[in-house]
Amino acid sequence: MKSKLKSITVHYELFGEGKPLIFLPGWGMSAHISAHLMEPIFSHREGRQRLYIDPPGHGGTRGPDWINNQDMMLEVIIQFIDQELPEQRFVLAGMSSGAYLARGLLYHRANLVDGLLLLVPVIWAEESKRTLPPHIVVFEDPTLEPAELEMLSVLNVRSKKLLNKALAIPHPAADEAGDQDFLERIRLTEENYAFSFDVDALPQPFARPTLIITGRQDSIAGYRDSWQLLEQYPRATYVVLDRSGHYLEEKEEINKALIHEWLDRVEESIA
Repeated sequence: MKSKLKSITVHYELFGEGKPLIFLPGWGMSAHISAHLMEPIFSHREGRQRLYIDPPGHGGTRGPDWINNQDMMLEVIIQFIDQELPEQRFVLAGMSSGAYLARGLLYHRANLVDGLLLLVPVIWAEESKRTLPPHIVVFEDPTLEPAELEMLSVLNVRSKKLLNKALAIPHPAADEAGDQDFLERIRLTEENYAFSFDVDALPQPFARPTLIITGRQDSIAGYRDSWQLLEQYPRATYVVLDRSGHYLEEKEEINKALIHEWLDRVEESIA
């Protein structure tokens, strides 16, 4: 689907009916892949409409020259929310850098957010500020071929199950492949990749149900830095999963249970 804003058209995918849940993807991911990863959670759950958004440069949303930093990307997301969900309350979720963008949206629209989900969240945009464990391989299936291991090289767990998952990820259409040059231009300049404001200095603590899921072996975003968020989120559950890196390897069932429990808390809080 397309949302025509004042100076950009935002691509998003829409599923289900009910109260809205907005999902923001990791850097370079698309709404299509986000839906592929998240929709199984909602196969037996009703009452939530899911909006998977492609920020500028992601998926089917172009990366125009006039956008050159995260502040401007966030402004596009805010415009999208204001246009597509005017004055509506919603639940907010983000993965990796999408969790950074989600916290930026929360900073400006906390009065409309009923709950927050942060999956392997990037806390510091600047990599030099992140507290990261070394990249280690926790498990490697000895039956995997060298080419198969290469496909899984970024993972901390390398198994047949994850290989099959990787092969099942849908390839985007040509017009939904994102704009890698645009993303690199922002990503490789710290002052552009980081917000110009302290995204975690909320005017007041966010007292709605929150879930933060991290991987113990996550050498990209880490897990330690997320702990500092807890004072700002008094209704937060914080989880750090062993045998799990930035891609939360082989944790579908645990994650599904945690997310269902979080949504149950959200629904209870707004009943």
